[in-house]
Amino acid sequence: MKVKFVPALVAVLLSALIAYGLFSIHKFDNKILLSVGGFVFCAATLFFAFGVNFNLPRTTTNIRFLSITFFFIALVSNLIFCFINFYVPIYVILNGILVLIFILIAYSIAKAKM
Repeated sequence: MKVKFVPALVAVLLSALIAYGLFSIHKFDNKILLSVGGFVFCAATLFFAFGVNFNLPRTTTNIRFLSITFFFIALVSNLIFCFINFYVPIYVILNGILVLIFILIAYSIAKAKM
């Protein structure tokens, strides 16, 4: 696994802008949780989508596709939570499960050496 610095930095900064957008739009009490959770989820997915190359090109392609798919899932999930007043445990459990599924599938792809 090789990290490309500039695309990884752009991915993290783009995630920060998305988190700020979520913070700005949300009108209820859980603004900070939504923005931090959105940042972590988007940063993890975008980092692997743009900032990382693996030894084998098929592995890189598969993990990029997985990362972009989960990025859009995270974006839709956080936008839905952005417009409703939600309970903290529901947000943490749902996004936690999604992040763990993403990590598990990415790990499986990386270990398969495709």
